[in-house]
Amino acid sequence: MNGTDIIICVGRQLGSGGHDIARMLAMDFGAKYYDRELLNLAAKESGFSEKFFEQNDEQRGIFRSLFHLHDTHVPDSNMYQNKFSQESLFKFQSDAIIKAADEGACVFVGRCADYVLRERQNVVSIFVTASIEFRIKQVMTKQNMEYAAAKRFIEQREAKRAAYYNYYTGKKWGHASSYDLCVDASVLGLQATEKLIADFIRKRFGL
Repeated sequence: MNGTDIIICVGRQLGSGGHDIARMLAMDFGAKYYDRELLNLAAKESGFSEKFFEQNDEQRGIFRSLFHLHDTHVPDSNMYQNKFSQESLFKFQSDAIIKAADEGACVFVGRCADYVLRERQNVVSIFVTASIEFRIKQVMTKQNMEYAAAKRFIEQREAKRAAYYNYYTGKKWGHASSYDLCVDASVLGLQATEKLIADFIRKRFGL
């Protein structure tokens, strides 16, 4: 195996710096980076607008939210009654992940990519965590929130993220047994953590 076909799947706690680490990994391995970009790909696969996928990103209850969308978000007002379910909408996103993975090395952030690509030998799954204080400070800065609001924001968003992952994968979000490597980014900092992960990946695949 060479570095041109490695697939890196990055799960992350909110505020852990997982997105930044994933971007650094993509640069390190010359891979394409997919985070919200997957929503656009899924929209193209399904015929739904990208805004629809944004509103339901990494959340369960996608099908229910169809009833609250304007017609501009749904290509055919009667289509969802016969063809769409929560699982089929998840499949559109999964198809987008598979299509992107088929094109070469890439880094996926979240969205159960590790599960979708679980049968492939060139996939490594990483989970980035960090101390709660580190994460709260990150959210306070990026979202312009007070401490208590940032803490609630993390708890609420992570509960949805965990439910989504657990439901579709049958695994436990954030548990070590669900990934190849779990690392606390607040111990070494983001750049050193990325280096540690990159070294692990190279040794894993003998690069």
